[in-house]
Amino acid sequence: MSRPLKRSNAPIFWGLFGAGGMLAALLGPMLVFITGIAAPLGFILAPDAMSYANMMAFTGHWLGKAFVFAIVPLFLWHAGHRVFHSLHDVGIHAGMVARLVCYGGALLGTLIVAWALLLIGF
Repeated sequence: MSRPLKRSNAPIFWGLFGAGGMLAALLGPMLVFITGIAAPLGFILAPDAMSYANMMAFTGHWLGKAFVFAIVPLFLWHAGHRVFHSLHDVGIHAGMVARLVCYGGALLGTLIVAWALLLIGF
């Protein structure tokens, strides 16, 4: 006799991990280059490309807000999931406290980003 399958919330976290990993692989190096090398050194970009006024204008537009809200929280969820599953590799058996720290940190970061983006432009 077969038992009914137990419901799991794992697909939600694996989906956020996969989406964040894909964005980290495809856009992460480009973002590091632009914000860490090109803009500060004036290489390829104008010297004021990353100025406060330009960044406020970028995040003030709905498309800029969507970009930031797609990138930052998905990077956080990817990192939280990776750290949670890496704890086992270093000999720490992940329990409920580790889940709360890893996934709670990602959720808190997501809420902070959402709150900050809602404040921009008002």
